[in-house]
Amino acid sequence: MIIVKDLKKRYNDFAVLHGINLNISKGDIYGLVGRSGAGKSTLLRCINGLESYDEGKLIVNGMEMSSYNREGLREARKEIGMIFQNFSLLERKTVYDNVALPMVCWKYPNSEIDKRVNELLELVGILDKRNKRPRNLSGGQKQRVAIARALALNPKILLCDEATSALDPKTTKSILALLREINEKLGITIIIVTHQIEVVKQICNKACILENGKIVEEGSVEEIFFRQSPAMKRFLGEEEEINYSIGKSIQIFISEDLNNNAIFTQMALDLNITFSIVGGRMERYGNKNLGFFVISLKDDQYPRVIKYLDSKSIVWRDMMTNIDFIGKKGELKCEI
Repeated sequence: MIIVKDLKKRYNDFAVLHGINLNISKGDIYGLVGRSGAGKSTLLRCINGLESYDEGKLIVNGMEMSSYNREGLREARKEIGMIFQNFSLLERKTVYDNVALPMVCWKYPNSEIDKRVNELLELVGILDKRNKRPRNLSGGQKQRVAIARALALNPKILLCDEATSALDPKTTKSILALLREINEKLGITIIIVTHQIEVVKQICNKACILENGKIVEEGSVEEIFFRQSPAMKRFLGEEEEINYSIGKSIQIFISEDLNNNAIFTQMALDLNITFSIVGGRMERYGNKNLGFFVISLKDDQYPRVIKYLDSKSIVWRDMMTNIDFIGKKGELKCEI
């Protein structure tokens, strides 16, 4: 669907993107995550052809974006919808007219426009607002209008540039639920630029973290969550490390298919040992409950515990070596 290879972008002498490599598959909800100035929005604008790039390849729907002439690029953008933080609605137009605008510009028949607009307004839950103007709508309703407008031309890809950062938490949750529904019903690939980790947790299945125009972490949301890499900790503002100085320390990954209340109890009973849980948390990622806990062990308990975890195929990390294991000891992989 979208392939990015060694993409570089400069503004005069200032490098904005440094050799970006990405593969986004059809049907993904992909998060471009990072702080302000990381290069997220520039990358998004390259994907939809609003920005050119200096080096590398950017293939969208099977075509290299730099290969288009002006008319070809205009046609290609029909398959890429976009929504923005500030909604970008025409205040003098009704909700109906705002949604119809892309189809009017492409000279669709009036009967087709009317049918499509009503379908989209029903999909986003504001059919009763069709004759209202944006000033009479709440922030969440305005964003629903913007989403409907972005879908007017039946795009294959929907780009969201900080689409929820101007909304309150409750409204953000409802908009993200709507985007997930659109992804599932219509099969549209969604790319979300955000600096809000809650957005990634609630909706994305894959994500990358950008710093200073470089991708410093990438993978499924579960993998990124488990690895807790230095890049992830910097993004969350959690760079300070806890010093687990007594004995051995192991981080254990808990997924929703495991009874996290029973894991530690059962292990203590089966091995006839006691240990301390010194840190960790459970969080909701999409439709999954995921978490990790750090346990502190005596040196002589360590071999028995890791053998036990391996026998249960439980993902764990040695906090001293920072190496992930699953299954047989020594396999350097994180299969979640």
